[in-house]
Amino acid sequence: MQTIGMLGGLSWESTALYYTLLNQGIKDKLGGLHSAKINLQSLDFFEIEKHQRQDNWPIIAQQLIQAAKSVEAAGADFLMLCNNTLHKLAPEIEQVINIPLLHIADVTGAKIVQDGLCRVGLLGTRQTMESGFYANLLKQIHKITVITPNQVDRQLVHDIIFTELCLGQIKQTSRDKLLGMIERLKQQGAQAIILGCTELPLLIAQNDTSVPLYDTTKLHAQAAIELATSKPNNN
Repeated sequence: MQTIGMLGGLSWESTALYYTLLNQGIKDKLGGLHSAKINLQSLDFFEIEKHQRQDNWPIIAQQLIQAAKSVEAAGADFLMLCNNTLHKLAPEIEQVINIPLLHIADVTGAKIVQDGLCRVGLLGTRQTMESGFYANLLKQIHKITVITPNQVDRQLVHDIIFTELCLGQIKQTSRDKLLGMIERLKQQGAQAIILGCTELPLLIAQNDTSVPLYDTTKLHAQAAIELATSKPNNN
């Protein structure tokens, strides 16, 4: 089994979900007392989010690169960045490490194509929905068209993520608002919805809506499990 490298704490609530999914998935696949081999570098999200609000992406990149190098040096065979938005900096991270980065949008796109879909709605932070790096990857590599909510809804989902979900607050009123967004995206032609923030599965689940949901946290974890168990580690 290979060792999974994780950059977490982005936020810790979703990282805890990753940790559970990875270990449960390894146990289910290998049986017995098996659990995942993980090198986890957990960052202080307060500092990351502050620089994110100020668009200080070079500073964030430096912090993530340092953490990625630490995880690699500790023996990880591949790297997971446990945050959708920060995949904006995936190219910078990939340039300085010698292990693969398992890209969350690429994993998600592959599953959408496998399911025969080509037009999806995207919910996430404002940066994920507006900066284009996520939608461009899905379009260029997987030929998937991405629809995002209107400006008011984009701000609303962004605020729910940072003022509630990242603080561990789960509110039915916010769930209802997101379900309204999902319905509006469906009316615009979305065949499914990407939960493009690793905190969103804390609030929205498939049994909340008839519209197909792509839980990026779960898909990312499942891909990591397959990769970790695909061949022996190098030790």
